[in-house]
Amino acid sequence: MAKSQWSFKTAVELSAALAAKKVSAVELAEDAIGRIERHDAKINAICVRDFERGLAAARAADAELARGVKKPLLGLPLTVKESYNIAGLPTTWGIPAQKDFTPTEDALSISRVKDAGGVILGKTNVPFGLGDWQSYNEVYGTTSNPYDLGRTPGGSSGGSSAALAAGYGPLSLGSDIGGSLRVPAFHCGVYAHKPTFALVPGRGHTPPPFQPLPLDRDLAVIGPMARSAADLSLLLDTIAGPDPLEAGKGYQLALPPPRHGALKDFRVLVVDSDPVMPTDEVVRGTIHKLAANLEKAGTKVDRNSPLLPNFAETSRLYMRMLMSFLAASFPPEIYAGAQAAAAALPPSDVSLAAERLRGMAQSHRNWLMDDVARARLRAQWRELFKTYDAVICPIMPTPAYPHDHSDDQEKRRIEIDGKDYVYPDQLSWPGIATLPGLPATALPTGFSPDGLPIGVQIVGPWLEDRTPLKLAELIEHEFGGFKPPPMFDD
Repeated sequence: MAKSQWSFKTAVELSAALAAKKVSAVELAEDAIGRIERHDAKINAICVRDFERGLAAARAADAELARGVKKPLLGLPLTVKESYNIAGLPTTWGIPAQKDFTPTEDALSISRVKDAGGVILGKTNVPFGLGDWQSYNEVYGTTSNPYDLGRTPGGSSGGSSAALAAGYGPLSLGSDIGGSLRVPAFHCGVYAHKPTFALVPGRGHTPPPFQPLPLDRDLAVIGPMARSAADLSLLLDTIAGPDPLEAGKGYQLALPPPRHGALKDFRVLVVDSDPVMPTDEVVRGTIHKLAANLEKAGTKVDRNSPLLPNFAETSRLYMRMLMSFLAASFPPEIYAGAQAAAAALPPSDVSLAAERLRGMAQSHRNWLMDDVARARLRAQWRELFKTYDAVICPIMPTPAYPHDHSDDQEKRRIEIDGKDYVYPDQLSWPGIATLPGLPATALPTGFSPDGLPIGVQIVGPWLEDRTPLKLAELIEHEFGGFKPPPMFDD
C-alpha cells in the first residue's frame, strides 16, 4: 500500500491541514487504523482497539470543523496507555486477575482530551503493574520495538512509544514514576514530557479495581507523548490544571512562559555520565555532540557544577522513597519477605539494591525523615536554577536491549561498555527528575551505529514546564528530531 502523506505528520501540522480542509478527521482516523491493521501483528502496541467509537468521534469532529468550531485537539487521532480508565474498555494494568475490570467513567484526563476534540483509537500495552522497562504481560502479550523487533520498546508506556514510532496517530498519553514516559520515548526515538509533580491530576489513572478518587500518588505523574516537541505542549495544555473536585474549586493554573525563546539565551548544565550508573559510549557521544552543537548556536553550556545535587546520595534516597510507595501494594507474604530481608542488611551496605530493600520495609517515621531530605533536595535544585535554565542528562545508559522477561528484575543485568550492571539501578537517571518532582522533557538526538534510537532528557525548574519544552522545540528545529523506523515507513 502506498505511504500516506499524513501518517508521520505532527499534531500541529495535522491541525492546520484539518482547518484548511486538506484532510478530514475520518481520513486521519482511517489512516491510523489502516496502519494498526497492517503492522500491529508484529509490534503489538495496541492491546485494546476502539475503532468504532473512534470513527464516530472523527465524524463528530468533522461536523464541528465544518461549523468552524475551534478546539485544541479537534479531529486528531491518538492512543492512550492501558492504565487510564476509559468507560467501556478494560483497565487491567497487565494484571491477569483484573482482565475483566471495566470502568464506567473516563479518567479526568480522558474527559479533557475528548472535550478538546481528540479521537481516541485504542489503548496501548504495558508491563505487569506498570513495573518494568519491558512491556509484556499475560493478558496482552509482548510489545516490540519498531526499530528492532527483538528489543524492548521501553516501559511502562512502551505500547505508547511503539505506537507513535509506527505512525498510529501523532499523540499518546502515558505515565511516569521510574521513567515510564521518558524511557520508552528514548528507546523508540520519540518525545515525552514528565510534568511537574501534581501538575496534571491523576484521577482515573488508578490501579484496578480501585475507585477513581482525586489522589496525588507520591512521585507518580501522567503526561503526553508525541513525535514532536510542540505537540507535547498541545497535549499537556489540554490535560493540565487542578481537579475540579478539589483544588480546582479555589485555584487556576497559570504556568509561567519559557525563560527564553532562542538557543543563544539559554544557560544549560550538561551531564553525560556518573559512576553510580555509567552511560555507554554511544549515549555519551550523543550528549557530547548535542552540547557542542548548542555551544555553536550560542547556548551557554557548562559540563560540571558544584550546584548539582550529589547523584549518589539522591539516587539512594529515590530508591527508598520509590520502593516505599510501590511496596504499599505488595501482597502480605511478599511484604513480609522484604521486611525480613531488609532487617538482615548490614548498615554498611549502601548499594542501590540495599536501599530499594530498605525502602520496601521502612517505617513511616523513616519515610518522614526521607521526605525532609527531599525538601532539602528541592531547595538545592532551586539554587541551581538561579544559575541554569535547564539540565541536560541521560535517560538510560544504553540504547534498547533485547527482551528479557526473567522474573526477578534484581537478577537481570544490563551491559554497559562490556561490563554488567544491575538492571534496576538504571532507575537513577529517571530519578534525577522524579524524586524532586521536576519537569523533564525526553527528546530523540539520533541513532546508535546499529540503528537504535538514542536521546536525552531536559530537566527544568519546578512548575516551569514550558522551559524544557521550549528548549526541546528549539533543538528539534535546529538539529532535527524523529525519524520513522525503516520497516514501518510505508
